[in-house]
Amino acid sequence: MNGPVIELDAEAAIGHLMRFLRVDGVTGQEANIAAAVIDELRKAGVPESAIRFDDANTRIPLPTETGNLIVELPGTRPGARVLFSTHLDTVPLCAGARPERRGDRIVSDGTTALGGDNRTGCAMLVTIVETLLKHDLPHPPITLLFTVREESGLHGSREMDPRVLGGPAMCFNVDGKLASELIVGAVGQENWEVEIIGRASHAGVAPEKGISATLVGAIGLAEASKAGWFGKVVKPDGTGTSNIGIFGGRPGQPAGDATNVVTDYAFLKGEARAPEAAFAARITEGYREAFATAQGMVKDADGAVARVTFSHTAAYPPFRLDQASAVVEVAARGVRSLGLEPVFLFSNGGLDANWLDRHGIPTVTIGAGQFEIHTVDEYVDLTEYVKCCRLAVTLATIA
Repeated sequence: MNGPVIELDAEAAIGHLMRFLRVDGVTGQEANIAAAVIDELRKAGVPESAIRFDDANTRIPLPTETGNLIVELPGTRPGARVLFSTHLDTVPLCAGARPERRGDRIVSDGTTALGGDNRTGCAMLVTIVETLLKHDLPHPPITLLFTVREESGLHGSREMDPRVLGGPAMCFNVDGKLASELIVGAVGQENWEVEIIGRASHAGVAPEKGISATLVGAIGLAEASKAGWFGKVVKPDGTGTSNIGIFGGRPGQPAGDATNVVTDYAFLKGEARAPEAAFAARITEGYREAFATAQGMVKDADGAVARVTFSHTAAYPPFRLDQASAVVEVAARGVRSLGLEPVFLFSNGGLDANWLDRHGIPTVTIGAGQFEIHTVDEYVDLTEYVKCCRLAVTLATIA
């Protein structure tokens, strides 16, 4: 289905993106990029009274410069409020990025990641506003949400009070690749930690008097792998993934500091993901059982074992939208208006959409032209980016 052609200034949309890519704003340090976004919104005609920050940063358990940025536009026609969201932060690998336009791509100089995730989203939301106001396009009431600390745990969307958004009926979250791709669900994640306290002894003189915390940790991981809980997990009652991310010692220290001393302390941290929260928790339980087994396998000469403390917490919930839901139907209609056929995806990574959905706002994540994110090979495909901008403006007018 082809709809009316949206008047879009492609070079202006690219200009917003180039400006934002030059602004540092790694996770937790979003004040400068928020200021740049606000400046562009003001230039587009958004009044100061429509722009504010919430206080989510006061509840985030990590230092965070600012709250989520929220912008409200009154509707020019009747309709339920629509939310457009994206995140302000980038991964630390983007610090100091120097974007370069090469043909139909924007790339970094190869020493850092680019930051297209998610400067594309910031630029697209500004482009929505600029296009609606410049061409006086009819639209329902719209809220823009720019979240903080998405890359370090979806903290901004998690700690946000949804009442500050004005009661949107649906949301389009900008954080993807192709204009044709609609992310309608995502896995949930559990984080787990294990602290192992063994006993030090001279590894050459009396190793039998020690209890190696390192060995307990290594056996625990081997047991988890043997039981099918490591990496890609496929069981009769569910599927998911898991990983060990940290195997070290006390904060900032290795597990042990000399080869001639039996290691007396180790700290491990990992994750489990699954489409169902219960199965993510079951993977985590598999790791707990594996470390309990390992604890009993490593003893000193007197039969003593290490002290093993295992803990876990839910990081974010899974969600899956019905393809017959209103937000999915609107998103699909928007894609088809561009002459494309929508592709419905389920993400193996967490998104702000996970928490927005939990807050009661059904959310589809749409593309933004991002490729090879979180790597020094990252780039933005400008043809796709402009197509995604056109989709976003279309959704703002048809929702």
